[in-house]
Amino acid sequence: MPTGLRLRPSVLAAREKLADGRAKLRAQHDAGSPGIQVCARLTDLLDTVLLDLYHDALDECGRDIESVIALAPYGGYGRRDVAPYSDVDLMLLHKPGTEARIAPFVRRLTQDIVDAGLDLGYSRRTPAYACSLALADATIFTSLVEARYLVGSVRLFSKFMHKFRKRALRRSQSLIAKIEEARQGERNQHGDTIYLLKPNVKRSRGGLRDLQMVRWIGFARWGEAESSSLVLAGHLASADRRKLRDAREFLLRLRNELHFHAGKSVDLLDRHEQVRIAELYKYEGNENQLPVERFMRDYIEHTSHVRYCAAHFVESAKSQYGIVKFAGDLFSHRMEGDFRVGPIHISATRRGKEKLRSDLAEVLRLMDLANRTKTRIHHDTWQLIRESMLESDSIELSPQAVKRFRSLLDQPGELGDLLRRLHEMRVLEKIIPPMAHARHLMQFNEYHKYTVDEHSIRAIESATEFQGRDDSLGRAYRKVKKKWLLHLALLMHDLGKGFSEDHSNVGARLAGETAKLLGLGEDDTEILKFLVLKHLVMSHLAQWRDTNDDNVVIQFAVDVGSAEVLQMLYVLTCADLAAVGPGVLNRWKLDLLTQLYRRARAHLAGDINLEDEERWLTERRNALSGLADLEADPTWWRQQIAEIPRNYLMDYEPPDMMERLAGLAALPRDRAVAWGRWLEDRKAIEFTVGAYEDITAGIFHRLTGALTSSGLEILSAEIHTLADGLILDRFYVGDLRHTGEPPQVRLDEVCRTLEASLTADSNSSPSFRRTWNREATAGPETGRLPTRVRIDNDTSEQHTIIDVFTHDRTGLLYSISRTIFELGLSVHGAKIGTHLDQVVDVFYVTCEGQKVQEQQQVDEIRSRLLEAISELEAIAS
Repeated sequence: MPTGLRLRPSVLAAREKLADGRAKLRAQHDAGSPGIQVCARLTDLLDTVLLDLYHDALDECGRDIESVIALAPYGGYGRRDVAPYSDVDLMLLHKPGTEARIAPFVRRLTQDIVDAGLDLGYSRRTPAYACSLALADATIFTSLVEARYLVGSVRLFSKFMHKFRKRALRRSQSLIAKIEEARQGERNQHGDTIYLLKPNVKRSRGGLRDLQMVRWIGFARWGEAESSSLVLAGHLASADRRKLRDAREFLLRLRNELHFHAGKSVDLLDRHEQVRIAELYKYEGNENQLPVERFMRDYIEHTSHVRYCAAHFVESAKSQYGIVKFAGDLFSHRMEGDFRVGPIHISATRRGKEKLRSDLAEVLRLMDLANRTKTRIHHDTWQLIRESMLESDSIELSPQAVKRFRSLLDQPGELGDLLRRLHEMRVLEKIIPPMAHARHLMQFNEYHKYTVDEHSIRAIESATEFQGRDDSLGRAYRKVKKKWLLHLALLMHDLGKGFSEDHSNVGARLAGETAKLLGLGEDDTEILKFLVLKHLVMSHLAQWRDTNDDNVVIQFAVDVGSAEVLQMLYVLTCADLAAVGPGVLNRWKLDLLTQLYRRARAHLAGDINLEDEERWLTERRNALSGLADLEADPTWWRQQIAEIPRNYLMDYEPPDMMERLAGLAALPRDRAVAWGRWLEDRKAIEFTVGAYEDITAGIFHRLTGALTSSGLEILSAEIHTLADGLILDRFYVGDLRHTGEPPQVRLDEVCRTLEASLTADSNSSPSFRRTWNREATAGPETGRLPTRVRIDNDTSEQHTIIDVFTHDRTGLLYSISRTIFELGLSVHGAKIGTHLDQVVDVFYVTCEGQKVQEQQQVDEIRSRLLEAISELEAIAS
């Protein structure tokens, strides 16, 4: 290439050596070479190239400076596990006062390294300055822990490392705190759980960074970074070292594959890469698990070992400081002879330790005490429990252990963390056997963020957090008398996943088996099975059915059967949604669920007076009627007010509602009017459209097309008919072009588009421009739910309900609603549910004012909708 003529021969040789070496390493990697071996050979290649450039620069600038400098690789390059496209981190140590003398050499060497095509991370420091920087900054400290000698003055490098180690040991306690703080910040950004479904193999919890943290803490605390030295000194268990070594190999090989395949530095293991690598690694699926799910289960198994071993190592390093131990002993007191309780920790006495080694009931007793006294179990005691539980071939589930477990479940406190600890030690699956199957079980879709086991424990944590809420949900949780039963249902609600049969049915059977194992009574067993079997019902009704329909609410109340069970189902449903991921249980969904809960509870318990609500609605209509008397035609206004849906009366203040009616009063029959407003509590935009129903055919699909083509995501839709043939349709949408509240000019623009969609003569389809990038629409086919169309003629007395389950794509709602129009159906209501990459669209329809009863017509509706969705997918692909 032309620039090559201006490069020095040594640089050109370095480029060629790097290209040849990387090609050979890629071939070795593809042939199955261990990850650590590929990284070590890459390190050797980089060492060779840098040494050649170093000596060539010395020949030009003078070899007399070699006694005052030393090159020290650090970071991943220093550790010899550098990835194919990672930076090359290099520190040039030099004696004080030699800056001017070495400057020409530094310029020449760094320029040659960059010209050779390496991404150089370079620093030039004296030993004293390097030490002071490292002790003040955790990132610099952890990088320099990995420093090794490459070339130059051995004496200078040795002097630096001696001083660095000595000063680090003197400040080990503060350094460990800084390292933990920096690592926590990184986890917060890239994932603070091993159960993420799209992890960063380097920075997420349990990844390579946590492996490296063992080295950094070991160096800070004892002056040793190598795991072999830490084992010999008794600071790291041999079993933990083996797990860390195996995980390191797995993660390094995986990271090498990510880099080689992308041709650049990539550490995010997204869905595309998971599918590809599972196939590359020749994982095989079965009827219950996809190949990618089995691959990710192995990934999470390794990262869980890293997370647990690293956490225990760090706690061990911190717990051995004398002053900490002394303070804990000074302010603690004995409890029940077996434990000491302090202001922060609870620990076992010598007698207590003997009991903990052999009796699960005693372990659960300790956990229960910790939860009740709001203290943390001391690390040394945890270490004893962990070792004894993991080493035990069989753990007896005695009646006393069951009693202790139920007592533990009954106290919110730190219940989630304690259950997670039991799960870590593989004890929880001895008490709840289905937890073994759920361990690290992946849910390969965009909706769930966590594995099944982690989601289940997080659901319990979400429920216990409801205790502090001052609303219907908080009151419902606090009133639950058998919290242990609610928490048990939350723990088990998704454990039927990973089987070919519907997971709710499988889960109910597993709940029955577990209830028998735990010795539950008949009534408690039936409640547990019901909660697991019906854990999705309340969410489905609230989001996809018209809960203003008394028949829907009454049938739901009859199915639930008691206010006590309803209360638990309400809390369970909210906790399940909250545990899916941040923001899933939003204000909107909570309002829908609470409305259903209150209406059903009024039928079951009678302690919620819906007559007050009806009285309030009547008063609101009367207030509007009073304002209508001031208008020119009060009769017209009162007719419209009588038809206003209850949701509008609840959502609009009378002046705002009168403004909407005034717009309709002045509306010509051939025109439409639209309003838009931002709803802060729902984090959504509301668009309301008014028109006469004979303005054009297919009003609903025209409006959905206008919204979608404007770059808006429809979240929900309401269709209402007032008096005199006026319609008032309402849409809640998210704006994919703006984060938060959009500007008024944007709302006005969409309103004009909505109005024009009903008055334009054209019947052509709107264009759906891909002006935004949503990850959910770009995922691989694996893990998508199959498209289904379900026709329901039982729930509603007046309407046929069409449920459409499919994968989200641009223009989907418009295509469905237009097909419904072409089938001659009238849409009376719609509920649009988008869960990242999966949608559930529900339509209340009639044909010539009647429900669709003929089987032939039902079959045609299903067939035409499936065909329309298939055609849309073909166009998109």
